[in-house]
Amino acid sequence: MRQHPLRAAQKGFTLIEIMVVIIIIGVIAGAVVPQILGAGDKSRVKATEITLSKVAGSLNLYKTENYQYPSTSQGLAALKTNPGDAPNYNPEGYLDGTYTDGWDNELQYYAPGQNGTGFDLYSLGADGQPGGEGVDADIEYVP
Repeated sequence: MRQHPLRAAQKGFTLIEIMVVIIIIGVIAGAVVPQILGAGDKSRVKATEITLSKVAGSLNLYKTENYQYPSTSQGLAALKTNPGDAPNYNPEGYLDGTYTDGWDNELQYYAPGQNGTGFDLYSLGADGQPGGEGVDADIEYVP
């Protein structure tokens, strides 16, 4: 039995129709994917800013009770373990959890801080290296 010539021609998609669909999918993906990928980095930056504020609060409490910030050599570990020269050290410590940034890199701490501040506290950003731009930029705690 022979099929009608018009029905036989309508059984599939043309190459042009397939190409149009692929181009539309590509345009949509090009607009959506960067937004999705960027959201992860934005949330890591925000998490790092929150962590910096929390650690800075713990450092200020440490200073209030012990009259000075931990030294650079004592580092942030002094917030969890008595460094030995803190006269009123809280036996429970001053910080629970870890003190890492959104990329699981250690926070940078120096005391006394540059510019006459009590301490410098910052993250090296996504790349873990000083400087950088965008998500690789350093994130500093600013009181």
